[in-house]
Amino acid sequence: MKRLKELEYGNGRLKRMYAELSLENAALKDVLAKKTLRPAERREVVTHLVTVNGLPVQRACAAVGLGRATSDRPLVDWARRDAPVIAALTTLVAAKSRWGVWKCYDRLRLDGQPWNHNRLWRIYCVLQLNLPRRTKKRLPVRFRQPLSVVPKPNVVWAVDFMSDTLDGGRQFRTLNILDEGVREGVAIEVDTLLPAERVIRVLEHVVSWRGQPQAIRLDNGPEFLAESFVSWCADHGIELRYIQLGKPDQNAFIERFNRTYRTEVLDAYVFEALAQVSEISAAWLQSYNEERLHEALAGLPPATYRAQLETRSSPLEMSR
Repeated sequence: MKRLKELEYGNGRLKRMYAELSLENAALKDVLAKKTLRPAERREVVTHLVTVNGLPVQRACAAVGLGRATSDRPLVDWARRDAPVIAALTTLVAAKSRWGVWKCYDRLRLDGQPWNHNRLWRIYCVLQLNLPRRTKKRLPVRFRQPLSVVPKPNVVWAVDFMSDTLDGGRQFRTLNILDEGVREGVAIEVDTLLPAERVIRVLEHVVSWRGQPQAIRLDNGPEFLAESFVSWCADHGIELRYIQLGKPDQNAFIERFNRTYRTEVLDAYVFEALAQVSEISAAWLQSYNEERLHEALAGLPPATYRAQLETRSSPLEMSR
């Protein structure tokens, strides 16, 4: 009988513990969707658990991770308490809209205000004065452009960038320009930086002695998306044919040219200065245009193929 009484007492304790845990779990499920990060929100959850679900205050505080002393502490109107800080901060931000919290803090401390940085940062965030983050510029939708080749010079040019390093570790870039119609390398510009203004200057120089293309095939690099470059092409009536993101095969002619240039120049030499890169690239480009045979051009070099096309289309040749 004694053993049975002990078992009954233990079963009663287990039932009570199970009931309390079930009550706590059911209460927590009701407020599971709420964010309980701030003390004020946790106090609201504790009040909800106590009044609606009938949970003890101590158990409700433990469930949401709030101290009992914090739960019993009376609420304070922070807007009235921090009114001087709010007024000073909003006035300063209105005058200096691009100042961050630390520059505001240094300015207010210099003006003799005693508020520390934690208080200022809390109010700065509550007022949502944080500077907006710089987001990535969304590119417009690009459509696949056909790689149809017109066997004429200056119809479509393809441009692209390449990069490599000097012997000392300094990085440089190359701007490669190819005439797709005759597979002729137009220019290779070498420098450490090649911004949009430099690209425009190179194109102007090439156009001055070779003529202007009808269109340019290019990727979505920042130099090619710059307003100055787009405006220059629009002013000269040059169509821009952007390829789709992550689709270098849509600019296949310049990619093939780049591979040959990489194999025969960039990977074949150890460069010590930019002048050496420019000199070797210029000599290689001349050999590529005048000596290298292309199967797509009936086994002729690009310069010879272009000369034959220009001869056939000239009025003098047609009169003969």
